Amino acid sequence: MAKSALQIARAAYQPKLPKALKGNVKAVAGAATQSVADQEDIEKLFPNTYGMPLIKFEATDEVVNFPAMNVGVILSGGQAPGGHNVISGLYDGIKKLNPASKLYGFILGPGGLVDHKYMELTDEIIDEYRNTGGFDIIGSGRTKLEKEEQFEKGLEILKELDIKALVIIGGDDSNTNACVLAEYYAAKKCGVQVIGCPKTIDGDLKNEMIETSFGFDTACKTYSEMIGNIQRDCNSSRKYWHFIKLMGRSASHIALECALQVQPNVCIVSEEVEAKNMSLDDVVTYIAQAVANRAIDGNNYGTVLIPEGLIEFIPAMKRLIAELNDFLAANAEEFAQIKKSAQRDYIIRKLTPENSAIYASLPEGVARQLTLDRDPHGNVQVSLIDTEKLLSEMVATKLAAWKEEGKYVGKFSAQHHFFGYEGRCAAPSNFDADYCYSLGYTAAALIGNGKTGYMSSVRNTTAPAEEWISGGVPITMMMNMERRHGEMKPVIQKALVKLDGAPFKAFAAQRDVWARETAYVYPGPIQYFGPTEVCDEPTKTLQLEQAK
Repeated sequence: MAKSALQIARAAYQPKLPKALKGNVKAVAGAATQSVADQEDIEKLFPNTYGMPLIKFEATDEVVNFPAMNVGVILSGGQAPGGHNVISGLYDGIKKLNPASKLYGFILGPGGLVDHKYMELTDEIIDEYRNTGGFDIIGSGRTKLEKEEQFEKGLEILKELDIKALVIIGGDDSNTNACVLAEYYAAKKCGVQVIGCPKTIDGDLKNEMIETSFGFDTACKTYSEMIGNIQRDCNSSRKYWHFIKLMGRSASHIALECALQVQPNVCIVSEEVEAKNMSLDDVVTYIAQAVANRAIDGNNYGTVLIPEGLIEFIPAMKRLIAELNDFLAANAEEFAQIKKSAQRDYIIRKLTPENSAIYASLPEGVARQLTLDRDPHGNVQVSLIDTEKLLSEMVATKLAAWKEEGKYVGKFSAQHHFFGYEGRCAAPSNFDADYCYSLGYTAAALIGNGKTGYMSSVRNTTAPAEEWISGGVPITMMMNMERRHGEMKPVIQKALVKLDGAPFKAFAAQRDVWARETAYVYPGPIQYFGPTEVCDEPTKTLQLEQAK
């Protein structure tokens, strides 16, 4: 395989590890845990893996001889920078426990486990992928592990390969599946451990024990570089408003982090929109006012950051989508038989009066996008909704009306961007390279200590890597009950932007200045080599959250 100069240089990078993981390790059990909500329901569903203690790894002089073991690994869901380093950390970790241990990768996600598609990961293969982006070492997939027949099919190949532990690298839904699988194998006393690793660029898998999900740092730095480039261009030509949609279906962490890095004129935070019960028109008016205010100063240009899941956070739209989800889940076959030209009228007739009126008021394209096939988790595929174009068109319409009323004196011309896939497989930043390697190494330590139903945890991440705290958190601790496909199901609770949190407060304190002035910051490309303050800086979000 041909390699770039950067790939060759990057292959030599040795990720940093917490001090506690460098020698002999002992597991120290902390307090017993309970789920974040719906404790009674979650405990009933997970009797064998509920209430387990937090685990912290500490250095020890005690030498333990671990038996050789075979371990399986799965990459699940969307790609995130650093996945290869999780696998290389896991590989090095189990080899440290016993050099005779083997690692098997299941091909194209959880489906590889069910379909018995796998490959042994050797020194040669692992070394080819260290410190690289993407999930291409074994591929990823979105098959959900939730049915008994899937668990049993998986168990067949695990027994055949004599695999004692399975590591699932994924987001909240994938780790929910890991928890369900751990409970099933524990109940049946199969002798198979299941460990999760927190992955998602969206940043919505985090809590007190999971400070950040891997890939968030790299993705935000990648997007911030591109937004900075656009802002530099914008400030050079001075004639366009750039509407930039950013990944983040369920939360606005990416948009907020990028805003803190680049200081755009406008950044919409979905969680604030919901908290203030804003309508779509309220959001449009807010953006239009910023455009109009800058026009007074002769600045007919600017940047607007928009989370891709915004539509779902507008309360009226949220209620509409919830009813649509339930209706389409219950009437999928009937809906599929209706001609596309008649689907809009069909939906309008079937909804409650309030939601029917909102649906009827939407542009036809957006209305159609709301009825497209759901993702594997039953969610609207918001990435297919052109929210950035919808907002810019509505802003243009409002500004035209204001111009007739003498309230607007400028010129408005829009450009549109969606930054999504550009950040998912970027070569990991130093932070993600180190963090991911540590997560994989921690997963190996959890396996060596016989744990199951745990997620690998690395904390104190704004300190130098040597001072990071490694351990494990029971996955049930993060769970609650939510409605999915019309039914209540146990899932890991998503972490939304906290409006009383330090990152949002820092943003809110400055946004009015950014809205009027041209206060752009240009972060530039990710730096792998150079001064520490350039190369190893964690996200603004982490710095603000962890500030003492």
